[in-house]
Amino acid sequence: MNNTQPNSTVKVMLGLGCDRDTSALTIEQAVVEALALVALTVADVQAVASIDKKSDEVGLLEVCKQYGWSCTWYTAKVLKEVDVPNPSAVVLKYVGTPSVGEAAAILCAGGSKDDLLLEKYKYKGADGKHATVSVVRVNHG
Repeated sequence: MNNTQPNSTVKVMLGLGCDRDTSALTIEQAVVEALALVALTVADVQAVASIDKKSDEVGLLEVCKQYGWSCTWYTAKVLKEVDVPNPSAVVLKYVGTPSVGEAAAILCAGGSKDDLLLEKYKYKGADGKHATVSVVRVNHG
């Protein structure tokens, strides 16, 4: 298979979480900053994953569309089974799983928590909304 980005040595999946009604700008800024922390850019992203409860989140969908990323949606039941380094009781209370971003990215990348390049990165945008980004090395395709 041809690699359309010959300078890229790593492909990653992003696991995204956010407050309800988080703007695309806040999500995009969170993604760019998180990737910069591990010396990557949006060009290194293969796809995105999150919880199915976010499948109607306008800001998240806008960012995926802007960059041409597909997004895989997982149920809380599936995400709950993934071993993650940063489980959250608050997240569990609100969405039924202790992890959204880390768990979704690990599943989508076909790996484990050992493949996390960046654990849950928390960002608060100018709109006062929060977004989280996890970055996982892809182990397939």
